[in-house]
Amino acid sequence: MKGLKNKNRKFLLILLVIIFILIFLLLFLRKDEDSWIKDKRGVWIQHGKPSSTPLYVESQQQIILCALNLYNKSKNEGITFFSQCLGDCYNYVVDILHNPRIEEDNLKDNQCLDYLSGKLIHFIEMDGSGKIIRII
Repeated sequence: MKGLKNKNRKFLLILLVIIFILIFLLLFLRKDEDSWIKDKRGVWIQHGKPSSTPLYVESQQQIILCALNLYNKSKNEGITFFSQCLGDCYNYVVDILHNPRIEEDNLKDNQCLDYLSGKLIHFIEMDGSGKIIRII
């Protein structure tokens, strides 16, 4: 009889440990469904319905808006886009390049001087139609 009680206690203890581990995994290790995530381009996007917008997301949104304004201003001035530097937005340089990238895009003459000199270390790459390729 004693052996049967000990087996039941061990089984109950193991069952409780497994339940505790499952609850821990479900509550603490799951990803927040209402958050901000970076897409493959490096752009912060909503995942679910976050209750607020973090400052780093708002900052990136302002930088993207600035880059789009640079692009639209250049387009309205009749500039033909190829591999070239459009300028800078805050602490980012804005480069136009081909998508997919070609060797011409790697030429130093087509890159922003502030990036090449190390003055600015972040960049936004856009294609000739104004779509963001990546942000770093």
